[in-house]
Amino acid sequence: MTAQKPYLIRAIYQWLLDNQLTPYLLVNTTIDGTKVPIEYINDGKIVLNIDPNAVYNFHADNEWISFSARFSGKPMELFIPIIAVLAIYGKENNEGMFFTDDDESPPPETPSPIKKKFSGLKVVK
Repeated sequence: MTAQKPYLIRAIYQWLLDNQLTPYLLVNTTIDGTKVPIEYINDGKIVLNIDPNAVYNFHADNEWISFSARFSGKPMELFIPIIAVLAIYGKENNEGMFFTDDDESPPPETPSPIKKKFSGLKVVK
């Protein structure tokens, strides 16, 4: 069976938006493959605002969360393995879901933006 965590993250994200709350991600930045702005990391963690008004091209699948955002006016592409997500919650009331970081499986290979655009297409002969 597939892991529940990516499905729960997507469900909580949508629930937060439906309730007009600002979704925040708490990320363990020590997990290999995590690409976030290093100047905002504190004690190996970072909190990211993933509200649609704050990010561009948000994509969450069963292995990765990726999006573009600006930090101090500088654009950046962020890549977060699902195993690096420690929590998703609302800024306003801390309602959401917190995860344990006992999943020690290695992260998948970093996705490329081009692969994402055409991930559903396949040549069949």
